[in-house]
Amino acid sequence: MNPMRHALLTPFDFPSVRGNAITVNRIARGLTERGVELRVWDCSVTAEAQVLREVEAYGPGLVHAFHAFRVGPLALRVARKLEVPLLVTITGTDGNYDLFDPERAQDVRRVLEGASAVTVFHETMLTKIASVLPDLVAKLVVIPQSVRLEEGSRYPLAERLGLSADAIVFLFPAGIRMVKNPLFPVAPFDRLVLRVPGLRLVYAGPILDPAEGERLLGALAGRRWSAYVGAVPHSQMRSLLEASDIVLNCSLSEGGMANSVMEAMACGRPVLASDIEGNRSLVEDGVTGFLFSGPEEFEAKAIRLLGDPGLRRRLGLMGQTRVRARYTREREVEGYLTQYRRLVLAPSAGDCWVHGGI
Repeated sequence: MNPMRHALLTPFDFPSVRGNAITVNRIARGLTERGVELRVWDCSVTAEAQVLREVEAYGPGLVHAFHAFRVGPLALRVARKLEVPLLVTITGTDGNYDLFDPERAQDVRRVLEGASAVTVFHETMLTKIASVLPDLVAKLVVIPQSVRLEEGSRYPLAERLGLSADAIVFLFPAGIRMVKNPLFPVAPFDRLVLRVPGLRLVYAGPILDPAEGERLLGALAGRRWSAYVGAVPHSQMRSLLEASDIVLNCSLSEGGMANSVMEAMACGRPVLASDIEGNRSLVEDGVTGFLFSGPEEFEAKAIRLLGDPGLRRRLGLMGQTRVRARYTREREVEGYLTQYRRLVLAPSAGDCWVHGGI
């Protein structure tokens, strides 16, 4: 085994535009730029047996799994076979749903208990996991996410939708699935467009749940103020965000901090987000954006944003300032580097371990 090498297992990788892919790609690039030797395995396109063979041939000194349920069991098998530490990063649904699902909880718990360390994006997720698995507290580490938006090609939003110069665009950037609650804004917008005729609601993201996608497309049919533009390459997300006026997050849960919210804030766009733990970790109501807890509050705060361009600018600037100050790429990469060094330099605290050191 080569302790200088690291194997990263993810449920999705680029060119997918799912949150896990964006997170893993950003972290892997940051680590590589710091001189870390690593390889990423996309478990959505590579069979488990092949992953196992390839990782064994690669001979890493550490296995890093992103998502305790989707790739955690395979990563644990690999780490145990190679007798190297396992680092697990909780990315969202694994900590919010899978850990509490009667059919999945046992697998998630086995992975977390077998890991040498478990990282989360925010203190709220650490508290949630510790409440059901208190013995894991010593393994839990908070490493906040960061933002990496490249200056890619321009996304022609105005041309594609025939937007007028006075159009105000609410952007819903997320994969279409139930946890993102994509149907929520439709009813309030039926009323909002009567106040602001130039209002547009735009969905951008892949359809990850076919049934939810069918429901959304059915709801948007005939509503000329709405549009679904499909999956947008991450290289065009900066352009799409900058072409929008307000960014929505209506999620039922988030894994600590949503990439879409962080990216919107980094671009200076005001965010109108559901009042859940994951969004409260980034959005301070009335300071760096707005939070809502139901349709009436959503509509009231949307009206405030629509009627006050100065408010939109202030919230966007405050959000941008906070993201740049607190959630830097350097802090994120250093957090993972610290864990990598700690785990390969000493025997792990879990079931997986490593001989020697760097």
